[in-house]
Amino acid sequence: MGEQTAIELRVEEIGQLFDTLDPFPFRERDLDKDAEEYIVGWARELPRDRPIRIVVHAPRSELQSEHARDLGAALNRYFGYRAEVTALELNELFRIGRQSLAIGLTVLAVCTIAARAAGQLESWPIGRFIEESLIILGWVANWKPIQIFLYDWWPIVRRRNLHHRLAAADVEMRPYEADATGNVLSPARFRAHQGSD
Repeated sequence: MGEQTAIELRVEEIGQLFDTLDPFPFRERDLDKDAEEYIVGWARELPRDRPIRIVVHAPRSELQSEHARDLGAALNRYFGYRAEVTALELNELFRIGRQSLAIGLTVLAVCTIAARAAGQLESWPIGRFIEESLIILGWVANWKPIQIFLYDWWPIVRRRNLHHRLAAADVEMRPYEADATGNVLSPARFRAHQGSD
């Protein structure tokens, strides 16, 4: 098994990680927006060939709670759900791409035929202009499908793969650690650490 790279978070309560307005049971709640952005943002910086580990630091009293016991399953379920949503987004993009390609090729074919007809009007000063304009229009009609199939799908695939990695991440709970002076480190902000055990 490859070395794991840790994303570390420090919270005062486990519930801080989840949307408090979500009425679903804890395991089915959505992550808090800030927590999700924090975790995903750090995960993007980690090596893609290593498993991800999420370490949550919380007070010892929180480690004994039911939420602490369910945290790993809740995080894995949430990012698995996000991977599914991203996969549906990718499918929808390809569906739009196929439709756009069919329309674009049809427009290109019509424009090409019309351009050839316009090319026969050599006696008209505007004939050459019409011919070239129709050819340009035909290719412009294919700009969107070309963009989709060459460029737009890559970021979505990367996001889907990242969510799959986070869904498979090991989640570890740890009590707060004291600094060199014996003071408890502040739980007020998320903190990330990139490294390995």
